[in-house]
Amino acid sequence: METALLVALGLVVGLAIAGLAVFIARSRKPETDPAAQMADQRIAELGARVQQMGELLARSQTQLQSSVHERLDAVSAHLGTSMQTATKHTTENLQRLNERLAIIDRAQTNLTDLASQVTSLRDVLSNKQTRGAFGQGRMESIIQDGLPKGAYEFQFTLKNGKRPDCVVLLPDQRPLVIDAKFPLESITAFRDSKTEEERKFAGQRVRQDVMKHINDISEKYICPGETQDTALMFVPSESVYAELHDGFDDVVQKGYRAQVMMVSPTLLMLAIEVIRQIQKDSQMREATDLIRSEVGQMLKDVRLLADRVKKLQTHFGQAGEDLNTILTSANKIEKRAVRIEELEFDGTETPPATVIPAPLRRVQGGEF
Repeated sequence: METALLVALGLVVGLAIAGLAVFIARSRKPETDPAAQMADQRIAELGARVQQMGELLARSQTQLQSSVHERLDAVSAHLGTSMQTATKHTTENLQRLNERLAIIDRAQTNLTDLASQVTSLRDVLSNKQTRGAFGQGRMESIIQDGLPKGAYEFQFTLKNGKRPDCVVLLPDQRPLVIDAKFPLESITAFRDSKTEEERKFAGQRVRQDVMKHINDISEKYICPGETQDTALMFVPSESVYAELHDGFDDVVQKGYRAQVMMVSPTLLMLAIEVIRQIQKDSQMREATDLIRSEVGQMLKDVRLLADRVKKLQTHFGQAGEDLNTILTSANKIEKRAVRIEELEFDGTETPPATVIPAPLRRVQGGEF
């Protein structure tokens, strides 16, 4: 661009000089003056040079326009490619953004459902009867999932007329009692307490309520000789169980001494698994005793069969001896028949002396 401006400026200067020369030549002497002729010649040469410079400027301008068009085309092409790439990336980012927004919408829906469930659960836990039904249902689901039918019973009636929530039947015919009721109001008040005095008062209430429930279980459901020496108190919340162990260890220890063990849902699952293994081992022992009894009976039958085989072998031996004696008697009879057959009876000859056969001997068994 700077070169084109310089060329245009030179052309203007040249034209100005040429015009000035023409004006000077016209203001001089007539054409017969040699100096004037020389000036005209120089002016003609200068005009020719100015014309050449104009042509050169035109060609330069043409080349400049061509170069500018080429660069503009390249810039337009590059700009179009960049716009397409940017549009593609923008579209992809918008699609990803839409997908993430959809995920966020689903998550928000799930959070709304979860909030409604938590609200309903809070409503359930706020009512003592519904809370008891909730704990009973959770305990029953754990028992039913872990033990086969016939190994447990709900609302079992003891000899004293009391009906615990569940009993697990053990191999020694003494059921294990499980109670699913738990005093949650005091724990809730303990958690909601804001001042130290309220917390202290709520802690005392927790100790009183839990100890009263432990004593009720121990007095009602632990019957020596009828039930197991230990009963389980089901706490339907892991957090409540952890809080009792962390802040009320004295109550837990008193429960142990009263033979009442507090169990959370996880510990109840573990206890049920141990009970299932105990029942399985008992069934295997019963099956082992039955197999041992059957094997003993089989051994007696085998010994009796061996005695009978020996007797049969003795009979077979006696029968063999009898057959041998029969064959001996038959051989003797055959020999005597041969001798009788060899006798010759002729009238001229003196008959031989009569041979009286020896009497046959009776062999063992009355055979000859």
